[in-house]
Amino acid sequence: MKFILIFGPQAVGKMTVGQSLAKQTGMKLLHNHMTIDLLQPLFDFTPEMWRLTHHFREEIFKSFAKTGQKGLITTFVWAFNMKEDWAFVEKMCSIFNAEGADIYFVELEADLNERLRRNLTPNRLDHKPTKRNVQQSEAHLLGTMETMRLNSFENEIKTENYLRINNTNLSADETARRIIDEFKLLEE
Repeated sequence: MKFILIFGPQAVGKMTVGQSLAKQTGMKLLHNHMTIDLLQPLFDFTPEMWRLTHHFREEIFKSFAKTGQKGLITTFVWAFNMKEDWAFVEKMCSIFNAEGADIYFVELEADLNERLRRNLTPNRLDHKPTKRNVQQSEAHLLGTMETMRLNSFENEIKTENYLRINNTNLSADETARRIIDEFKLLEE
């Protein structure tokens, strides 16, 4: 089994790349808004909503890691300046490591103007109900740039299977193809 963690700032293309990667490889995709958008209508963006979101994801990972399926792709906005995000990434990886899965990290980065454009795409708005208030979504995207570091420093990620892609000028399919080629995901 393979576990692919796609991370980067908001509207960088994590879900869309994950959709293309899932289609091209036959792996399953659990993008981060699948749990957020389930819980936000009940709890708003409160600490309880985030606690449950992480709990749900952890339980999904535990169950999925035991299925013997080809692999799981998941997305995450990793705040590198927050210890709890590092701990959550470690927890995700430990769940799949315990089941002998191969783990891959894919970091996406894109220029701010491109991210602001992608924040408005129909695919994003179709799959992420909490992003449909585009003024609020854009304000959050810009606001987190002041308080969070959402891309890693050079050599900060120490895992063996790590790929960083600036996908500003790449389509989701092109980005997914780079991931497939780098990690030889179709050679089995």
